[in-house]
Formats: sequence, C-alpha cells, structure tokens
Amino acid sequence: MSSPKRPPVLFSLLAPRLMKWYSKINVAIYRATGGRIGGRELGLPVCLLTTTGRKSGLPRTRALVYLADGDRVVLVAAQGGLPTQPQWVHNLLANPEVQVQIGSQIRSMRARVADDAERAQLWPRLVALNPRWARFQSWTDRVIPVVVCEPA
Repeated sequence: MSSPKRPPVLFSLLAPRLMKWYSKINVAIYRATGGRIGGRELGLPVCLLTTTGRKSGLPRTRALVYLADGDRVVLVAAQGGLPTQPQWVHNLLANPEVQVQIGSQIRSMRARVADDAERAQLWPRLVALNPRWARFQSWTDRVIPVVVCEPA
C-alpha cells in the first residue's frame, strides 16, 4: 500500500500546534538534562536549534532531528509534510547566525539552505536516517528544505 498523496486532514489541522507544544517540552527537558533525556526521538539524534525571531528579535529554540556531517549539522525543514515552511526557516533566512546544542555542547553556527545540488547529495543520507522525511516530501508540493549549519 502506498503513502497517501496528502497528510490526513486531522494531522494537517493539529500537527503545527502539537509540534510546537512537543518541541517546547522537549527543549526544556533537553536543556535541564544536557540532552540525556530528549536527545533522541524514535531512536534518532535530536539537537536544539536556536534562531533569532525575525519579527521579535527574541531567541526561538526548536528540538530537531539532525544528521552529523563532519563539523556540520544538517537539518530537514519537513514540518510533517505540511504545505508551509516552519517558522525557524524564516528566522534563519533573516538571520543565519544560530546556536546548535548537541548534548551539553552549544556551538555558534551559520545556517543556510542547501542549494539544489547539495540537497540532492544530502537527501538520500537524510532519508536513510529518517524514512519519514520521504513520506513527508510526497505529501507536499513544496521542496522540503535541507538546512546546513556550519561553524561560525
């Protein structure tokens, strides 16, 4: 049986709120434990990404699954296959200076959206890490951005 072309309607309605709520709780637990709790989601590695709100100027932190690529951290802006970009992508486009926390280590990094060629190279590795991302891509008409965070 193949995946549906679109996410289920109830998922589309509830997912943004649930993702935001879940991330806030995970961020608090992750920070309190240095990533010992909250550092993995369904067996996948989780980091904390802190961007600067493009309107508020305030720090905004999200817990995200990541791929370690040498000294780079690679993220996927899937947002569950919803048709809109996650807010953290808009924030880093406005200000690419970010912080990435892995475990108790916090690194200042510069984030950018991978170009088409780099995304094509990274996407198979990302889907091998988390096959849900391929399903999410099939649910949306937007190209799900791959975000590369490099040492500042």
